[in-house]
Amino acid sequence: MTTQSVLADANTKMNKAVDVAKEDFAAIRTGRAHPSMFAKIMVDYYGTPTPLSQLATVQVPEARLAMITPYDKGATASIEKAIRESDLGVNPGGDGNVIRVNFPQLTEERRKEFIKVAKAKAEDSRVAIRAIRRNAKEAMEKLEKDGGISKDDLTRGEKELEKITGDHVHKIDDLLKHKEAELLEV
Repeated sequence: MTTQSVLADANTKMNKAVDVAKEDFAAIRTGRAHPSMFAKIMVDYYGTPTPLSQLATVQVPEARLAMITPYDKGATASIEKAIRESDLGVNPGGDGNVIRVNFPQLTEERRKEFIKVAKAKAEDSRVAIRAIRRNAKEAMEKLEKDGGISKDDLTRGEKELEKITGDHVHKIDDLLKHKEAELLEV
């Protein structure tokens, strides 16, 4: 194992943490409907928790309307219940074939709640990135202690690790800034 392999591994893991943050932010509802809002909803499908995306198609014909078409019409009631119990704050209505989800205009208070949620998810991602940095730093220090790398290699590796960490934290901050702007947009 070398400093470069430790850094490459840390970079890969940090990229995954950024991807998770993107998914989390996409699931936070803004004034407009979009299919990714339903990505994390789990439906009780005959006793098995199943992602909504495996049970139905989600279309967004208008900015404030989502139409969900179940593959199995028998799952319609379960899908409606899962959406109602989710943190989207909406009440779906179905006609047996299609479930319609109308998204009301967000109130100022609700927008602020969603911004708090977004900030919490961003902080979770930053914590994950810092944990990855700590593990990588410990791995490099162990390499140096075991004689695998020199003190200079360790110092260079630590500087590179700090740069990688800073870049990923900056990406999280940019995602948060974008999500806040999106939430405040009326």
